[in-house]
Amino acid sequence: MKVLVVGPSWIGDMVMAQALFLSLRQLYPTATIDVVAPQWCAPILQRMPEVHTHIHLAVGHGELGLAVRKRLARAIRAMHYERAIVLPNSWKSALLPFLAKIPQRTGWRGEFRFGLLNDIRYLDVSRYRSTAERFVALAYPPGSDLPPLPQPRLTVSPEGVATARARYSLSATEPVLALCPGAAFGPAKCWPASHYTTVARHKLEQGWQVWLFGSSQDRAVCQIVADLLPDRYAPRVFNLAGQTNLPQAIDLLFCADAVVSNDSGLAHMAAALGRNLVVIYGSTSPELAPPLNDNHRILYLDLGCSPCRKRECPLTHLDCLHKLMPERVFSALDELIPTTIPVRETDFL
Repeated sequence: MKVLVVGPSWIGDMVMAQALFLSLRQLYPTATIDVVAPQWCAPILQRMPEVHTHIHLAVGHGELGLAVRKRLARAIRAMHYERAIVLPNSWKSALLPFLAKIPQRTGWRGEFRFGLLNDIRYLDVSRYRSTAERFVALAYPPGSDLPPLPQPRLTVSPEGVATARARYSLSATEPVLALCPGAAFGPAKCWPASHYTTVARHKLEQGWQVWLFGSSQDRAVCQIVADLLPDRYAPRVFNLAGQTNLPQAIDLLFCADAVVSNDSGLAHMAAALGRNLVVIYGSTSPELAPPLNDNHRILYLDLGCSPCRKRECPLTHLDCLHKLMPERVFSALDELIPTTIPVRETDFL
């Protein structure tokens, strides 16, 4: 069987989509699984052994790009896929398999997709609560009870890790706390920088080093976290936000003994790298997008106004994050750290 998956655009969603790719591999061990996605998802897909090929969709976010989709559909038609699974809910995402005349086109009902999809599913949110479950359910007949979800697992190599460490002159002797204080979705996902600083100082006092991760848009908040620390800790604090490309970020995140993150793509990457992980939720629901590894802790106040799913707090106070105190992160890390196993060559998949 040849399966084409129209993938999501967000990095975190693409990591969670690996649960679908692994499920397809379990159901159809000899299947070829190709994924259509924006170019920025390529480094993630390259770390997923069950994905055969990434097909670049050169269309900007929210852009129709009908001519581009038609050209790509002609090329895809020649590849003779038997089935397409469409993960985004937009009608634009369903155009490509339709134009490519793939015989079976599966997806949730979404917006205006009748005719474009011929295997339309109607979502029962009480049955499939999380994003990953909704992805995986599309591999099975409608209404199926799902087996335990396979856990995403991104591959790394010893050479890649060593090269990334050397590139940024990062020590391999002290334990590493990775902090991810940004979130592309908006500030209603972001735990206060001062709280991140308190957590950083707590681990620095224990002899750890602190690496700050994020995109170039996150560099400023990462620098605030670093600047609030006493100067004596500066040699063990590294602001990597905006300095690494995505493959380097994956390799360096793998080196972390513990990760503290907002609900972001980096949190899902850390989970798929098997890291000890604390994820802080504010405007979003941990039920919808939990980390898919065993060694994590979720911190969520579950206030009456949560989850609002807004980019900015509609009440302006952001209590869901401001009132979640650093001491709760200390406790969560203390629960996780005893499970840490030193990195060995056999940990590399």
